[in-house]
Amino acid sequence: MRRRAPDAMPGMLRGSDSGDARDVLGELTAEGTTVLALTYRDGVVVAGDRRATAGHLISKKDVRKVFPADRLSAIAISGAAGFAMELAKVFATELEHYEKVEGDTLSLEGKANRLAHMVRAHLPFAMQGLVVVPLFAGVEAADTHGRIFEYDPVGGRYLSADYAATGSGGRDARGALKRDHDPDAPQEHAVRLAVSALFDAAEEDSATGGPDLIRRIYPIVAVIDGDGYREMSEESVGQHVEDVVASREERTIADIPPQR
Repeated sequence: MRRRAPDAMPGMLRGSDSGDARDVLGELTAEGTTVLALTYRDGVVVAGDRRATAGHLISKKDVRKVFPADRLSAIAISGAAGFAMELAKVFATELEHYEKVEGDTLSLEGKANRLAHMVRAHLPFAMQGLVVVPLFAGVEAADTHGRIFEYDPVGGRYLSADYAATGSGGRDARGALKRDHDPDAPQEHAVRLAVSALFDAAEEDSATGGPDLIRRIYPIVAVIDGDGYREMSEESVGQHVEDVVASREERTIADIPPQR
């Protein structure tokens, strides 16, 4: 269409080649950034920061990146925000449809494979720069051991050990998880570590949003165990945020050398 009827193309797509279009799309498309997941004694915790960026601008400060897939699993999204949110909704709908038709739920492995197919189907858009990279985590109905699956942009599916993080701040978040993760720790420790890891990512990556203490916009943190998927309240996450802030303030003050 760009060659045969360029005047009919939206203005942002009239570039002389696909590279121009990708550049323009990249500046206009909201991108979700850092999400993570980690196991704990009774299940798995999934969390994501709230910032979306478009080029060098902050386009959203309260975007949702963690969604329930079904009662025992969740999907966390990074990449092109519009496509990623649509992927999460369609994935949840497909799982619900399967359960109604078959009268049973897919295994966690089956859900992870289905999501891999959906990411692979998105490949033509990914080749245009609109990449979607989800995290998928959950528990089996008869087993509270949490499992986490990572994906690459072409639909490759990988089972993580006990923690995973993706998005532009994923490397820094993964460092915090690697340092302090304890698979036998209680839920409170896992939630606190998830908040702390997002803090680390926000300190190093400009596309990752730290907690907004003025507007009280905090990361979304979800817990999945034998009782199912549930999101922690803003008050509860806010308390963990305040604890992390207080801990880091004490550490910073302790690092300041005494005046002579």
